[in-house]
Amino acid sequence: MLEDECGITARLSLQPWLLVHDIGSCHVVGAESFFGSVLTSMETVYLNRNPTAKAILELVRSVEDDRICYDHFAFRTFGVNGYGIDSLSSFFLDFGYTQREELKFPAKKLKALWFSPPSNAITEHGSGISGPLPRVFISELLVDQMSPETQEIIRKYTGSSGSGNKHAALASALGSLTWEKPLHSEFQQLARESEYAAWTLVNGYALNHVTISAHQLKSHLRNIKSLNQFIEENGFKLNSEGGILKVSPDGLLLQSSTVADSTSFTFSDGKTESVPCSYIEFAERLVLPQYNNLPEKEVKEHHRRDGFEVGNADKIFESTYKGQLTRKVA
Repeated sequence: MLEDECGITARLSLQPWLLVHDIGSCHVVGAESFFGSVLTSMETVYLNRNPTAKAILELVRSVEDDRICYDHFAFRTFGVNGYGIDSLSSFFLDFGYTQREELKFPAKKLKALWFSPPSNAITEHGSGISGPLPRVFISELLVDQMSPETQEIIRKYTGSSGSGNKHAALASALGSLTWEKPLHSEFQQLARESEYAAWTLVNGYALNHVTISAHQLKSHLRNIKSLNQFIEENGFKLNSEGGILKVSPDGLLLQSSTVADSTSFTFSDGKTESVPCSYIEFAERLVLPQYNNLPEKEVKEHHRRDGFEVGNADKIFESTYKGQLTRKVA
């Protein structure tokens, strides 16, 4: 049992790995328990730091007979000196994930890759971490495109982190930064230029959000519009950037998210400020046109719209932005 400086306790249940050698390659058998323990620790840190996400998951579980499925986990990174997407993706690739499409966000100076879980791990049963493995969405700030001042700050902290980029998954599971706490003035500089950059400076590799798979719910909440209404009726604020419901151009991927929680953060110079933490997202993936004639009971995840959409994700990013955190609900 380990405890970080913020008082977050993370438990890692490390199971022995059984290695089977086959034609010069090394296959890991029975490592699923280790992988699941790491994801569980990431989730535990996330829930301890984000009361809104915890409360909403409990609410939805209470309606769904204690069963929910995750659509994806999302992380943010700095695209510099090995601290970008690769720092986290290597962990998931080692456990059978497959790299998929790249998404670009020129205005925000970001790019992202998403990763699909191993097909042999897909299950229709279980709940949360014990259910179907989530997709993984990892974005990175294109540091070279930032101002010299912002680049200097980011390079200062990633540079002082040593080989921290090699332990990104561990840092996420423990809820720890791999670099020192920044100065308040440095956080402000990044926030003026990129709220994404400022978030990453103080949150590091922590889970940016988890996403409830709406269409895998069993009650009336499996319709994302009903789910959004349920969330708002229970007093939670949803991200309104681009509209509450974000819809892909093909109309088959529907997404929404809460506004991020905030927490008091003490900077290295002793100054304290409220900074954004994480949020929770909801996604409904509709059945692809070629499978519209399938009986509902026969529809599986692979019959539905897969992947992500730049337009949707661009607006979801702003769930941690000041404009959403300070927005008054009408």
